[in-house]
Amino acid sequence: MTRAPEGSGAGGRAAPTTGRWAMLAVLCASLLLVAMDATILNVALPSLIDDLRPGALEQLWIIDIYGLLLGGLLVTSGAVGDRWGRKRLFLSGFVLFGVASAVAATAHSSLQLIGGRVLLGLGGAMVMPSTLSLIRNIFTNARERALAIGIWAAVAGAGACVGPLIGGVLVEHFAWQAAFWVNLPVVVVTVVAGIRLLPEYRDPQAGRLDRPGALLSVVGIVALAWGIKHVAKGSPRPEDVGALLLGVVLLAAFAWHQLRLEDPLLDVRLFGHGPFLAAALATLLAMLAIGSALFLISLWLQYVHGYSPSQAGLRTLPSALAMLTGSLCSPWLMHHLGVRAVLAIGLGTLAAGFLLLALAPEPTAYPVVALVLAGLGLGDGLAITASASVLVSSVPAERAGQAGAVSETAYELGVGLGVALLGSIHAAAYSQRMTGLPLRGHDLDTARESVGGAAEVAQNAGGETGRRVLTAARAAFDEALTTTAYVSAGIVVAVTLLVVLMVPRGFKVTGGH
Repeated sequence: MTRAPEGSGAGGRAAPTTGRWAMLAVLCASLLLVAMDATILNVALPSLIDDLRPGALEQLWIIDIYGLLLGGLLVTSGAVGDRWGRKRLFLSGFVLFGVASAVAATAHSSLQLIGGRVLLGLGGAMVMPSTLSLIRNIFTNARERALAIGIWAAVAGAGACVGPLIGGVLVEHFAWQAAFWVNLPVVVVTVVAGIRLLPEYRDPQAGRLDRPGALLSVVGIVALAWGIKHVAKGSPRPEDVGALLLGVVLLAAFAWHQLRLEDPLLDVRLFGHGPFLAAALATLLAMLAIGSALFLISLWLQYVHGYSPSQAGLRTLPSALAMLTGSLCSPWLMHHLGVRAVLAIGLGTLAAGFLLLALAPEPTAYPVVALVLAGLGLGDGLAITASASVLVSSVPAERAGQAGAVSETAYELGVGLGVALLGSIHAAAYSQRMTGLPLRGHDLDTARESVGGAAEVAQNAGGETGRRVLTAARAAFDEALTTTAYVSAGIVVAVTLLVVLMVPRGFKVTGGH
């Protein structure tokens, strides 16, 4: 990295020799909030609907817009940070995140809440790649950086896992607005600490921002994510298929455009490097697995066992604790066993978790589910940390924003694809098993559509009919969970073999280019 005086506008400060771990704490505090906001609204949605009365389309945008914008803007944000300054982008994004939280918390209409979610997605997209790229610059020693990335991965995963728990507690004791107000104190403290502690870095030789490429990447990723999410749910509309095809075409055009540039927004040639592509696939798969598992198991806890949102969130904590363990053990394992072995162990543990869930006797008991969650969390922590270490070590320090963008985009797409694809498989399996019900017409369709719909129909029907519907729905959900676990295990095993083939034996992360 070219050394320049602080604030000089060219390059950045040399890697700091003191205060590195305090800097990491600042970055992780911001990452925790951004990761939590991806899941915290799930448990707040019912009370939010009762208050604001959004229509079906508005509900869709309230939930979807945050993840769509976050995923779509990451590549562009990473490039902006390389040119404008990573500290500047990080702090600006987190300030925007705080403002957006206030806008959402004070919403008296669905439109204002959607606007707040749009700003939250924009702020989150500015923050997330900045955290990983700053870690690449702050920690120049490969072993220290691997540990820092392990902590980073643990915080990111824990944020997604504890989001429903914190959201449930806040909603039950306060109101849905508290899910947004909780962000503000953390934003204020983190921004003040970031101004004082974080060094500035930028690429001193970066050219002008590729605006046509930025437009292609943003629209392409958003269209692709929308298309995958809605096509995977089954019975897609023509506009959903059109969005999917548009996303594929635009991203192909983006890749072709980047190959023609001397200073690309994203060096797509990196994906021709086996370990880099393997790391991106491992991140996508790990988040697909944990995202879908947490979604389905949360529903299982609430509808099959009758727990409240906060009680259900508490019972998913084994995944967060195991993810923390896996993330912190991964650097030591990479040093002694190599990246290939750690990726294989991590993804293999994910497959074992799904197989345990699939082979467990029905009805599935919570101790089995707790063990499954621990296995999924452990495997996810190992795989995500190893993958992030490979990605950030594959690029020069001055282009670390590119690695952060790839990692975070794979992360976001994995979560969305997991819920959509595996959630749809579960929904189809559930519907097929909801037979012989004492219902007709709309009530029958509602009960077969989801376990939540069946619970509503059972409550309205009452008596023996309600009891039969609820019993059938719980059994069907449990059986569908077994089917989904088999499919998930098959997907994980296939991708694990592919990843192992792409990473050379003995490959280890280095200090970077």
